[in-house]
Amino acid sequence: MGKARNGADALEKAFKYARFHLDSEDTRPLGATATRAELCRRLDHPLQDNSIPASQVIDELVHDVDGGIVGSTSGRFFGWVIGGTLPSALAADWLTSTWDQNAAIHACSPAEAVIEEVAGVWLKDLFGLPPSASFAFVTGTQAAHLTCLGAARHSLLRRTGWNVEETGMPGAPPIRVLTSSERHGSVERALRVLGLGTNAVERLPCDEDGRLAPATLERALAANSGALTIVVLQAGDLNIGAFDPFEDLIPLARKHGAWIHVDGAFGLWVAASPSYRHLIKGAALADSWTCDGHKWLNTPFDCGFAFVMDREAHHGAFSHRTSYAPTVGDARDQMDWNPEWSRRGRAVPTYAAIRELGRHGIADLVDRCCGHAHALVTRIGALPGAEVVWEPRINQGLVRFLDGRDDATDTDHDRRTDDVIGKIVATGEAFFGGTTWRRKRCMRVSVCNWKTNCGDVERAVEAARQALDAS
Repeated sequence: MGKARNGADALEKAFKYARFHLDSEDTRPLGATATRAELCRRLDHPLQDNSIPASQVIDELVHDVDGGIVGSTSGRFFGWVIGGTLPSALAADWLTSTWDQNAAIHACSPAEAVIEEVAGVWLKDLFGLPPSASFAFVTGTQAAHLTCLGAARHSLLRRTGWNVEETGMPGAPPIRVLTSSERHGSVERALRVLGLGTNAVERLPCDEDGRLAPATLERALAANSGALTIVVLQAGDLNIGAFDPFEDLIPLARKHGAWIHVDGAFGLWVAASPSYRHLIKGAALADSWTCDGHKWLNTPFDCGFAFVMDREAHHGAFSHRTSYAPTVGDARDQMDWNPEWSRRGRAVPTYAAIRELGRHGIADLVDRCCGHAHALVTRIGALPGAEVVWEPRINQGLVRFLDGRDDATDTDHDRRTDDVIGKIVATGEAFFGGTTWRRKRCMRVSVCNWKTNCGDVERAVEAARQALDAS
């Protein structure tokens, strides 16, 4: 009875299935093999009246999802910017679920609160951010944008005497947002939630390297120099990993009194690498920064980080006091710095991952991924019928597949690119995704998995060769 009550049978089943999933990763197809109709048929059980054993639930769950789990933890997964999961981070995440602490305030879980404090300090060190900056552990960069831009809204409106937390947005002075054409859609979603709206965004054109030019930003700032302004800069954009020239742009924005926010969802990690940290030079002069752990640090989903230079603005935007949430001396209460109340101990896997890798291990991970990305793009791009569209400067690159007919149009090349990507994924050997960049369909190559090795690169190149031969 005791074993059944503590769920040991179900946990043992879950461990067995997890081990099989990890051990078979090298031989399983990376793409989903079950259709949506098949998954619905298996998973859509009638809601039963009576309980069933927990171990049976796990058995049936694993059976029913078969073929519907994408191999995103594999070293041969290069679609989207998705990392794998380090062993320590995965194990720590299991323990986080087992401990089942509400990491909202220090009093709910002193250990997890202190873990978050320590991990926040480590991250600021790795990213080269000011030690005095505040931080928050959130679900991902989407929530990190919400956190940082919420602090920006507080700070900018406070200058005008407007208390947005008490009065709300109706009638508030407008805030404009200057960003490049390569901004991520998560920025606009955050602005919608904050009540600033997407109409507040002025999208500025980038140069040929995907960067926002100082002269372009200067003109936009000067066009309405008295406006409350947020400037959003890129540290590794979605398609080519471009970095805005922070050393030039941030002083310009500062001169006009703007709040400078850096979207570093994965690119901020280059600060940990002596080989690539020059790309982030000057970014520490900004007002806020975002990054993900579930990308290059290879923690499980969901894990993101927000950092804010103005601690008062950050705290003022999110803090809340109530009689049943006691403070403990000078301890940090996590919910004062993020949009969530009840939350899991999200910092625990981050703490474990950093402990496992150390400073040099993180730098090596970044360097290896960049090297593998370069090899994938240049080798696949050199195959007959392919071309390199963007050679990686970090871990992101683009390849295009060409229609060989003499009268082929751009539309034909777009169609063939998507067709070849589909054929590569169908081999089960590698997973890539498509993107439209500068009006061209491309295969995006993204490498940020700790497992990716030279053998994975070889298999992916061969899969591309086979797909081209079969087209």
